[in-house]
Amino acid sequence: MSQDQLTAIDVALRSGSQGPASLAEQRAGFEQFASRPVEPDVQVTDVRLGGVPALRLEPERAKTAVLLYLHGGGYLKGSARSGAGLATALARRAHAVAYSLDYRLAPEHPFPAALDDGLAAYRALLDSGHDASQVVVAGDSAGGGLALALLLSARDHGLRQPAAVALMSPWVDLTLAGESLHSKEADDAIFDAVDIAEYASTYVAEHDPGDPRVSPLLADLRGLPPMLVQVGTNEVLLDDSTRLATRAAAAHLDVTLEVVARAPHVFQHFAGRLDEADRALDRAGRFLASHVRASGS
Repeated sequence: MSQDQLTAIDVALRSGSQGPASLAEQRAGFEQFASRPVEPDVQVTDVRLGGVPALRLEPERAKTAVLLYLHGGGYLKGSARSGAGLATALARRAHAVAYSLDYRLAPEHPFPAALDDGLAAYRALLDSGHDASQVVVAGDSAGGGLALALLLSARDHGLRQPAAVALMSPWVDLTLAGESLHSKEADDAIFDAVDIAEYASTYVAEHDPGDPRVSPLLADLRGLPPMLVQVGTNEVLLDDSTRLATRAAAAHLDVTLEVVARAPHVFQHFAGRLDEADRALDRAGRFLASHVRASGS
């Protein structure tokens, strides 16, 4: 446990918090926080998957595996570029080519626009000749919830499931029923319950937040692929991950839950500054690669 690193990151996150900002300012700030320069050995190409813009990220030594990555940002912020850092980190470790998807955002495009984009992109990967056994899916925060909703939608549309899914601090319950939304507010340096409620109402708009396509925690999870869930204990969304693992196990899924003490929301963003982040990405990459090999053998 790198307590000094965790403490320094917590202090930095709290000192960087600001007052009310416009959505444009929030989006710009998130891009500045989450975007990373793409390493020189990664080939970057602007593409479209099923009509949805995406970045194709091909590290050296990538093999036949394909990663579809869905960025975080509360369904209001983020882009293919803000997701490229984590997408590349996972792709490098899984020896995969990654696609970081630029799905549509609320409030301009509330539910179901993001889910429609995710499903269109996944379908396009399969239609272009990628076997589902060579495809993996990952996402962080809202992108983690979207990744889970995507798999449910793919199942319900009769599409084959990918080989595995990795979820980092996933937001899977927009009914806001998790106890940690309030019990963890003092520990969370990024969000409080009011923040999460505002994101939820903007994305859901007039729709029912209890719809499993919005809150995939509430869905019948049977038939989904092996799942890895990573979360920190300093998160108001902690209970989303722990409840998801419980429901996945009840549905007889192969599920692994990793809870990192004192880590913040999507702590993997701090790779290179936090030992736990690097180790978590290593484990996630091995998890994805192992299931691609197993399903493709």
